[in-house]
Amino acid sequence: MRNSIAAAALLSILCLSTQWTAAQASEALYFPASDDSWEAVDPASVGWDQDKLNQALDVAGARDSSGVVILYKGRIMAERYWESPNNSSRYRNMVMGRDSKGRAIEDVASAQKSVVAVLTGMAQERGYLQIDDSVSTYLGAGWSKASLEQESAISIRHLMSMNSGLGVDFSFEAAPNQKWLYNTPVYHVLMRVLVAATGMDRHSLTREWITQPLGMENSSWTDRPWASSDIAVGFSTTTRELARFGIMIQSGGRWGDSVIIEDKDFLTDMLRPSQSLNPAYGYLWWLNGQDFSLSAAAANRKNGALIASAPNDLAAMQGALDRKLYLVPSLDLIVTRLGASGRANGVSFNDSFWQALIQAVPDP
Repeated sequence: MRNSIAAAALLSILCLSTQWTAAQASEALYFPASDDSWEAVDPASVGWDQDKLNQALDVAGARDSSGVVILYKGRIMAERYWESPNNSSRYRNMVMGRDSKGRAIEDVASAQKSVVAVLTGMAQERGYLQIDDSVSTYLGAGWSKASLEQESAISIRHLMSMNSGLGVDFSFEAAPNQKWLYNTPVYHVLMRVLVAATGMDRHSLTREWITQPLGMENSSWTDRPWASSDIAVGFSTTTRELARFGIMIQSGGRWGDSVIIEDKDFLTDMLRPSQSLNPAYGYLWWLNGQDFSLSAAAANRKNGALIASAPNDLAAMQGALDRKLYLVPSLDLIVTRLGASGRANGVSFNDSFWQALIQAVPDP
């Protein structure tokens, strides 16, 4: 069994209602001043079962995690790191370095999409764009392989909802709103829109609007030498810094006394079904508790909730190799996970981890 390095540290945030409404930080909200000053909370003191919580961490470790952080109302209730998850070349390609404590800084793969969704909402709030604007307004004609008329009907909102109607090769397949397709190449157009609308490059935009205000010192866009040009840049961070981003979202767009994004209507819409074709998808976020979901790998329908064992109000950032940020307002919970793929014996990391973690939840 791989050596585990348990650590603890902080964060207290707010609890939202069990529905995703954007208003609502509690007065007891805690925001860490620094990584070293994060507080911890004893699981038993807040009703969680310590042994079963450890068992959930054991499941994460057995499924090739490099790190897991579990926050209760912001404070770290559990944290563990593993030295050598599955040492495949695919995993090694995603490790971009180490922070000052030796924790991995990893490309979060498609979990980056949720960061870009927030940047888009911030750009709208600042008057740079409207999400119902045509993509062509910012990129001009010819950014896709569709006709000019077909192309001009595609809005920024369609890119965030994955219902642009374009194929992965940018060819026309359907009118907007008629087909849902998890389309990563077309998603990457969204950053081009942000750059064109704001006049800022992706690094400056993300640093000034998100990572610097939140104290995400090790988080940045990093090159992917192994990738094709359309996906050649990834967002890299640590489990703790990803948790900081989660705190900001769960707090309704605030960080301490600072407002990061004030548009609570956008945050609410971001974490609700963005269309009816795949109700488990918001604006580049995954949503639990819907009647059915379509998978990212292919548009295969799964009846029932995205993660059957998890609370219905869970929302998630998800990326390849099981990069995760889970937000669960009803449990005052934020969980982050990095590492190699956690799928084993035909069971996903989502299912195996939540089947174990839910056992540790306090009795009603």
